[in-house]
Amino acid sequence: MNVNDMARSLDLPQSTVATGIQILEEAGLVESRLAKARKGSQKICSAIYSEILISFEDTAVQKKDDVIEVVMPVGLYTSCDIHAPCGLCSTESVIGLLDVPDYFLDPQRMQAGLVWFGRGYVEYKFPNNAKVLNKDVRAIEFAMELSSEVPGTNPDWPSDITLWVNGMAIGTWTSPGDYGDKRGAFTPDWWKLEGSQYGKLKTWRISTRGTLIDGVSTSNVTVSDLALAQHSSIRLRVGIADNAGHTGGVNIFGRGFGNYGQDIVMRLYV
Repeated sequence: MNVNDMARSLDLPQSTVATGIQILEEAGLVESRLAKARKGSQKICSAIYSEILISFEDTAVQKKDDVIEVVMPVGLYTSCDIHAPCGLCSTESVIGLLDVPDYFLDPQRMQAGLVWFGRGYVEYKFPNNAKVLNKDVRAIEFAMELSSEVPGTNPDWPSDITLWVNGMAIGTWTSPGDYGDKRGAFTPDWWKLEGSQYGKLKTWRISTRGTLIDGVSTSNVTVSDLALAQHSSIRLRVGIADNAGHTGGVNIFGRGFGNYGQDIVMRLYV
């Protein structure tokens, strides 16, 4: 579209549109080229990106004295029970061999930014810094980017993904599918588009009133049920329960993959 067409569509002066286009060009969001017109030449403008994802980081949470935040790399699990299809990826390459569960014990797993498996679980140990500080925990949150797992991708592939904390199931989220319709905002270019690209950012919150997933009640498990004061670590297990109705696997997206580029975040509200 040329500048004149945009000015007419927006009902704005041509000079105003031209100035806006120049700003967008300098920001790397729009590109322009000269093309022949009926009289002379015209400037044709087009968007460089079809979609832009803007992430507003909640820096206020990190600054509060009553919140303790710990970020856990997705590959830093301490135990696992894995069934194919499965695999691990760093931002540079695949780790080990695909669909070989034994590679989930490889030390290189610490570099993983993407972890996936068809059935089973991975379990992480977070430090219980509230106990170190001798503070009571009012609520605890876990946030991570998740999707189902299927060979290739399929947006209609439900999977019941459950979280356990200190051995107690706190709630299950049914992932709608495994997404590969477009590249994840942080997913590296070398990772094939036919592979899982991104998921949905989900937050489990356990408080004195029960457990919520993204603000919706999912179970009656309260923070006192977790007996946090009795443990120096907080065990988080992510996986598919043996009695799950939809055993569609799980992708856990960490730093360098997906649409959020973050690892698993735990927040203790004290």
